[in-house]
Amino acid sequence: MTANGTPAATDRSAKAAHSRVDWVDYAKGICIVMVVMMHSVLGVEKAADQTGFMHVFVAFAKPFRMPDFFLISGLFLSVVIDRDWRTYLDRKVMHFAYFYVLWVTIQFGFKAPSLAAESGWSQVGLMYLESFIEPFGTLWFIYLLPIFFVVTKLTRNVHPFVIWLLAAALEMTHLATGWTVIDEFCARFVYFYTGYILADYVFALSDRARAQPALALIGLVLWALVNGGLVASGASEWPLVSLALGLAGASAIIVIGTLLARAHWLNVLRFCGEHSIVIYLAFFLPMAATRTILLRSGVIHDIGLISLVVTVVGVAGSLLIWRLALAARANFLFERPDAFWIAPKKAAPTLQAAE
Repeated sequence: MTANGTPAATDRSAKAAHSRVDWVDYAKGICIVMVVMMHSVLGVEKAADQTGFMHVFVAFAKPFRMPDFFLISGLFLSVVIDRDWRTYLDRKVMHFAYFYVLWVTIQFGFKAPSLAAESGWSQVGLMYLESFIEPFGTLWFIYLLPIFFVVTKLTRNVHPFVIWLLAAALEMTHLATGWTVIDEFCARFVYFYTGYILADYVFALSDRARAQPALALIGLVLWALVNGGLVASGASEWPLVSLALGLAGASAIIVIGTLLARAHWLNVLRFCGEHSIVIYLAFFLPMAATRTILLRSGVIHDIGLISLVVTVVGVAGSLLIWRLALAARANFLFERPDAFWIAPKKAAPTLQAAE
């Protein structure tokens, strides 16, 4: 902590920020797969008007799926938060704004014909303009992150305990105005801010899990039972309970990521975590295409199995799109061109938190 109570970047967090941290990539990989799973399963079930066995996994993950993503996004913020505003805005706002504008345009390009058939082309144009106020489709996460970064920097001279209490209170309101930015800010900022102010404790949790895997496994079993029981009973949505489950679930994913990294298992998850932004940006296309093909063809009849296939293709397909883009020298789809940097481009490896 600094003299005013804000987190100070430790040597450990600074070193971690400039190199890949194995358990962070595993945790991000788990999270991005869960995000693709949610959209795939709910999309299939809505289109088929049925539910399948995958619905259970989506429901189980709901309390912690996004909290963990946001908590990890705040982990390395103390390393860069005191940079000048120009550099900070370039790394933490322009980075995500570029991808949002690009990919919301791409998504509209694919969806425009069907939207126009329903509402007319003038309405499609209006919806496109509205997407810069009301985040479109799956892209709300990268719309919201820059807001979190800016709010945190603006309030860095306020004691973190005060900000955390306010953020926790906002989460417990379960606000539902219908505006994504307002509702999701209230629901998610506490997790992002927790990652920022408690980064050292998060790393300490990972270290302890790595040193005592048996104890970590016991803790995970207990967590899974409690989380599953509260989800099944409907109590997971209660104020305070939802906050506790979000923080507990985020901790559990960190422990799982650490144990997988320790054992060097499921490296595919680590790879997904290393390229989580690639998957997040591009999964909608293979997901939607596979869902349409499978439901119309009737090749697979089980809704749960269809949902599983759509999830796998959504993840793998997005990575294939990325590789094809690189092969075609269309790097701009996943890498911000020099023209869109407003501060000197860094020579160091990309921070995990900025991906």
